Amino acid sequence: MVLLIEHNMNKNIFFQDIQKSLFNGRLNNSQKRGIDNKLTAFDIYDIVDVRWQAYMLATCYHETARAMQPIEEIGKGAGRPYGKKIKHNRTVYYHPDKLYFGRGDVQLTWYENYELMGKLLKYPLLKYPELALEPDISARIMIEGMTKGVSNRGDFTGVSLEDYFNYHKEDPINARRIINGLDQAKLISGYYYRFLYAIIISKE
Repeated sequence: MVLLIEHNMNKNIFFQDIQKSLFNGRLNNSQKRGIDNKLTAFDIYDIVDVRWQAYMLATCYHETARAMQPIEEIGKGAGRPYGKKIKHNRTVYYHPDKLYFGRGDVQLTWYENYELMGKLLKYPLLKYPELALEPDISARIMIEGMTKGVSNRGDFTGVSLEDYFNYHKEDPINARRIINGLDQAKLISGYYYRFLYAIIISKE
């Protein structure tokens, strides 16, 4: 079972491999910058389990439609409850005068989630939800939400990478529950294995 690989990453090898396996031979500069930003964040926040790294990259790959950069949800929540001034508990809010549709590497949604993440990471996300589109902030939201982090729990759904990738388990299918039930779980699992392979060969 893969856990920790202590070698530095050869990014040329990493990018060459994922360009073929995940980007149809075309990996543009914006995508590279987005990936590099997340690799830097993994170092800053001590994400050393390569399986966690691979699964977060796979999640971002899916949630941003391969852009690998923080994006706004298409339609900005139109037709969805969080696309109106309604909290998750269905009470109406009037301030701030903002909508909390999906933004970022993992599409942060709902008033309460912006509020919680803002408190945990000390950013005024409720007042300025567009901050979730800043690459460094977005990467930190992804890491905090998908790991136990500051809150000691997975902040998106209550479960975290620690639950699915540890010394006894490697479960990229059920790891999708960290974000959104089992929606597209098998597809994202396939992305996970491709990112994981690229990370491993780039550290040998």
